[in-house]
Order: sequence, then C-alpha cells, then structure tokens
Amino acid sequence: MSEEGYKKILEEINYLESVERPKASAAIAEAREKGDLSENAEYDAAKENQGKLESRIALLKDQVANARIIDQSKISCDKVQIMNKVRLLNKRMNKEMIYTIVAESEANFREGKISVQTPIAKALLGHVVGDVVEVRVPAGVQQLEILEISI
Repeated sequence: MSEEGYKKILEEINYLESVERPKASAAIAEAREKGDLSENAEYDAAKENQGKLESRIALLKDQVANARIIDQSKISCDKVQIMNKVRLLNKRMNKEMIYTIVAESEANFREGKISVQTPIAKALLGHVVGDVVEVRVPAGVQQLEILEISI
C-alpha cells in the first residue's frame, strides 16, 4: 500500500481508539444504569456497536501489521502495475477514464482509486500503452485502450 494509505489507516485506528471506543463504553454504562439487563434493548444495541467497533479496530490493526509500503519512486510506468495512474479510453462509450490502481484497503471510487482486485485492474495489469484490453463487467464486455500510464 502507499504511505498515504498507511497513514490514513493509522489515523483511523487512533480516532476509533481515542474517540469512538470511549463513546461506546459510555453508552454501555448509561444503558447499564437503566436497570434489568436481560430486557434492556439499549444495552444490547450498545454492546453490539462495541463489538462492531472492536472488530473494525482489529481488522485495521491486522492490515497495518501485514502492510508493505510501496516506494513510489521505484514504480515503473512501462506497464500497468499497482500504484499506477492509468488513463483509458472506453471504446464502446468513447469516453476517457482515469483510475489509480491501489491496494484493496485504499480503494475509493469517488477518488478514482480502484482495488487491484477489481476486474478492470486485473485486466489492465501487465499491459502497456496502446494495448486494448477486454474486461468483463456487470454491464457486459468493455474494451479499454490504455492511453497513458503514470504515477
């Protein structure tokens, strides 16, 4: 993953542990004060939210522990690979698109960052400028011409 993505995950872990975790504990304590826990839906909901929060924290910590930060200065633009920005022409729609291929944890379609696990990224990997690749997507088969590869 990129250093930027790594830092974002660390920031999210910090936020969840320092802000959300105390909120969850306070919600449980408040619900506990309302009496009988066996029929206290508010307590059950607070415990469930705490469980989801702890699962999210554990998942993010696992991603950090297994992360390998990619040095962007060593990324080649000869062929499509992870961390490349790829400018494409959708042949059927005659429309240009730009995607950056990133680790799954960094994917954000609104920012034009697609996971290396997506059908489009998988089809593009290893190809060079000028290649036309066929990608099977839910809307059918797309023909994408690689116009530019950059960082």
